[in-house]
Amino acid sequence: MKKVLLGATLAIATGLSSVSANAADKVTIGEPSWPGAKIMANLIGQVITSRLGGEVGYAPGANAVIFAAMDGGRGDIDVHPDVWLPNQKSFTDEYVDQKGTVVLSEGSYEGRSGFCTPTYMAAEHNIKSVFDLGTPDAQKLFDANNDGKGEIWVGASGWASTNVHKVKVRDYGIETFLEPTTEDETVFYARLKDAVDAKQGVVFYCYKPHYVHALYDVTMLEEPEFDPEQYAIVQPDQDADWYEKSKITTGDQVKTVRVAHSRSLEERAPAAAAFLKNINMSADDLSELTYQVVVQKKEIEPVVSEWIAGNSQTVDGWLGLN
Repeated sequence: MKKVLLGATLAIATGLSSVSANAADKVTIGEPSWPGAKIMANLIGQVITSRLGGEVGYAPGANAVIFAAMDGGRGDIDVHPDVWLPNQKSFTDEYVDQKGTVVLSEGSYEGRSGFCTPTYMAAEHNIKSVFDLGTPDAQKLFDANNDGKGEIWVGASGWASTNVHKVKVRDYGIETFLEPTTEDETVFYARLKDAVDAKQGVVFYCYKPHYVHALYDVTMLEEPEFDPEQYAIVQPDQDADWYEKSKITTGDQVKTVRVAHSRSLEERAPAAAAFLKNINMSADDLSELTYQVVVQKKEIEPVVSEWIAGNSQTVDGWLGLN
């Protein structure tokens, strides 16, 4: 009888130890470079630590690095906090659909992307459409460095959307007049501030949600309505000749933005995996958080902490508590 009781006790202890290990497994959250992703990474981290009692770490990285690490399932990087689809479809096709090593959240928020210019440029120079950029007049208006050719910022290096907008600039006929540039976002936004302060011409890749729409009065330029037959993008990880094989003559599809996590979390940290599957952030809330962090220069952690405290019912829903 004592042996039976001892065996049962050991089994229970082993089970509790296993549950504790799963609950305490460190979750490493990928941190892409754009502000919304950094905020989402911190929000996920705070919920895991404050509401689930877990341990988290953060790992800066580009999309390809984060997805490859999630595929490995070893905990190097467990979470991508801000997956834009279809921009990152080549990654989700491989790791979610084909390999099944990565899982997407069921919740999402809506994103829109295109090209923006300050509204004073749109109004004063009648620039309403992307096709208004493919002209000699636009070449002069957007020539910030006085080299005889205008500039158009298409995004930072490493963003899947940057490749999309490089192709657009070519296929809309803009490239003849405006040179696509790929500075880091921080560098470009310093240049944008100078241009707006001086009421000079500047045109750039933009998306919503993003603080730029609260910071400045900008106009998103019109593009042809999305047509899948006219929208063919091949990413560099798919083909070395991606640029030549891509062709885009239509506006972007409205985006769906989700959270992704390594499927291995379902075994290593099941409570965290369940939470990540349910997360469903509001685009308006994320825009406001981004504005506070980027424009008002507040620290991410207290801004996110305040949001979590004021939105406990939303967070409870993510955790399956209501």
